[in-house]
Amino acid sequence: MPAPLLLLDGASMWFRSFYGVPSSITSPDGRPVNAVRGFLDSVALVITRQRPDRMAVCLDLDWRPQFRVDAIPSYKAHRVELENPDGHVDVEEVPDELSPQVEIIEEILDAFGICTAGAEGFEADDVIGTLAAAERRDPVVVVSGDRDLLQVVGDDPVPVRVLYLGRGLTNATLLGPVEVADRYGIPVHRAGAGYAELALLRGDPSDGLPGVPGIGEKTAATLLAQHGSLSAILKAVDDPKSSLSKGIRRKLRDAADYVEAAGSVVRVATDAPVRLSTPTDALPLTAADPPRVADLATRYGVGSSIARLQKALDSLPG
Repeated sequence: MPAPLLLLDGASMWFRSFYGVPSSITSPDGRPVNAVRGFLDSVALVITRQRPDRMAVCLDLDWRPQFRVDAIPSYKAHRVELENPDGHVDVEEVPDELSPQVEIIEEILDAFGICTAGAEGFEADDVIGTLAAAERRDPVVVVSGDRDLLQVVGDDPVPVRVLYLGRGLTNATLLGPVEVADRYGIPVHRAGAGYAELALLRGDPSDGLPGVPGIGEKTAATLLAQHGSLSAILKAVDDPKSSLSKGIRRKLRDAADYVEAAGSVVRVATDAPVRLSTPTDALPLTAADPPRVADLATRYGVGSSIARLQKALDSLPG
């Protein structure tokens, strides 16, 4: 198998590191660096296991894009820390000790020359969706603890798999169309699209998506298995000869406005204007700026994690 393109969901990984590594881990001047340590160690482990030639750490340049809020005003509304009187969202509620660590992580990635990718007005999910959809050469492995990204799995034109971190990196599971279909009971031939439609129907409280009232995950999966797609389900609502029960018809009719609006919210974009921080996404085998890496390692007390990352890069074929 060719070496994969690794697409890392940056925010998902450093949030998990922040909550999974003790906050007692600090820099020489006393600043918490638990998320930095955990993130770098995780990246080193993923590189060692997946052995990629290319990698991009994908960023949220807009964690709550306006086009999603316009479609579903409740989208991530419960995560808002501050709003102006005009309703403009200023900032996501992020632990005070995490934000400075994200800046440190980005400094270290830049010093190594490791590619980051972002798109103005879009989330990291959209960056990942766009890069995965555009790939024509190498298999793609997406690394994330966000189930929303299961919708990108596929086999054509290249295999796209999700290394799902739901139970941590040690117990991470590599999921493709077969595994997603088996896990959620949806058609395997369109497992990625089917997962997005499942999520639309059942809703997601963590993202402020209400879903269709009265339709949970099991019912949504059954409907998709029986009819094949959301569009086919909606056609069946107005077909008196279809097998849909009166109750399901009523629920879907009552939620018609939500179902129509939610598509652009639930589905990741595949055409976001992604920009890379480096000329290519080729994974560097040595740091682009070794003196700066050494300085950052000393300043933040993360020398052991940086050494693990360099060891992982050293293990790759030249």
